[in-house]
Amino acid sequence: MVVRVLLTEDDGDLRLAVSTSLRGVGLAVDTAADLTDADLAISVNAYDCAVFDRMLPAGDALPYVGHRRRQGWGVPVLFLTARDTPADILAGLGVGDDYLVKPFEMAELVGRVLSLCRRSPAPSAPAVLRCGDLELDAGRHEVRRAGILLTVTRTEFAVLELLLTRHPEPVPRRDLIRHGWDDLVNPASNVLEVLIRQLRRKLHEPPMIQTVRGVGYRLIPAS
Repeated sequence: MVVRVLLTEDDGDLRLAVSTSLRGVGLAVDTAADLTDADLAISVNAYDCAVFDRMLPAGDALPYVGHRRRQGWGVPVLFLTARDTPADILAGLGVGDDYLVKPFEMAELVGRVLSLCRRSPAPSAPAVLRCGDLELDAGRHEVRRAGILLTVTRTEFAVLELLLTRHPEPVPRRDLIRHGWDDLVNPASNVLEVLIRQLRRKLHEPPMIQTVRGVGYRLIPAS
């Protein structure tokens, strides 16, 4: 299962340094420079943790996260900010789950993010997803077709999981790329097409992954 983090930070150099460090410990990282980008990312992706700089071009991230919380968004949040008064820290912890003051040690940030990822709420999707004779067990990280256990990579598992979750609707290329990799992958890259070819081969006949021109891919039950 891909563990995914959203990093919202308007300082480009710091955004690059933090995202590189988080990817270095195996996390998938989506980045945003402002609340508008973060809002779009949250609307299309599921996250295990989110890191927000408080003072962003659009304003303080604290009210934004508070609004999301009132809507039922339960993703653990770490605020990363230069605002270091006791009142600021208490306000941040009243909305978020952790608060780290700049400047900070990168190793400490990585450790705190990993800890929050372990606290992430369990996904609402069923533990076992099915389409026809295809079955994906998220708990055991197993994929079976007609009862036969298949060998898939972590990224193949993630892409197949999203296809099953959205079934029978088509899933856009961008969503599949961001779910299987992260925003480091160029949307124009052919990595998804290569992976789909591998998955089609591993799933055997009759074919189940259908190309939807101009959109992406969807699963269809074997006829």
